[in-house]
Amino acid sequence: MFLSAILFGLLGSFHCIGMCGPIAFMLPVDRHKPVKKFFQILSYHFGRLFTYSLIGLLFGFLGKGFYFFGFQQQLSILVGITMVLVILFPKIFQKLSFAKSISKIIFKVKNNLGKELKKKGNDTFFTIGFLNGFLPCGLVYMAIFGALATSNAFAGSLYMFLFGLGTIPLMTAVVYAGSFAKGNARKNIQKAIPVLVICIGLLFILRGLGLGIPFVSPLEPVLNATEITVNGCH
Repeated sequence: MFLSAILFGLLGSFHCIGMCGPIAFMLPVDRHKPVKKFFQILSYHFGRLFTYSLIGLLFGFLGKGFYFFGFQQQLSILVGITMVLVILFPKIFQKLSFAKSISKIIFKVKNNLGKELKKKGNDTFFTIGFLNGFLPCGLVYMAIFGALATSNAFAGSLYMFLFGLGTIPLMTAVVYAGSFAKGNARKNIQKAIPVLVICIGLLFILRGLGLGIPFVSPLEPVLNATEITVNGCH
């Protein structure tokens, strides 16, 4: 399932251009020193990855609770169904947007982000990336669903880290070129993103069904009371 995180990031980064591209293009990088510019951009990406990893850590920890109580398979099915429904009925979920319930926090993040974009300190780029990671984004929400369906905090953190990693190539191109994949190519990839989300949603559903398909839909591990007691004694 970790492959889905990278695919989310790679194709989803075309959506990210519209959301975060202006921020990446406005980075106060030193355009006269290529090496310094490279490390400044790298620091920005590290900031985003750090935020995504923290978010994944939290939701992976929540997912561990479902796993502990034996609801991991059901959660995987629920996550998959939610992904599919979000694409098929977007207007319904827009009314339930997480951003609306935390609008004040988002406002503060954007305000601080604006201030950091005017600075050029050593920690500026990491801070910009860190704050950028908290901005509301539909694809980030989808990735969070994936992190929630993992079995522990580390797996959730890794899932979100890989998602962020997948966005790096195109987001870096935005900083260097200012724009990327204009015209029909970008439109076609934008159209492919919903299809990708539905496919990944179906994979989560298959995973939850436990059909005994290796790596795709493994059987749900079952521990009986004797095994739990013995493991507890050891």
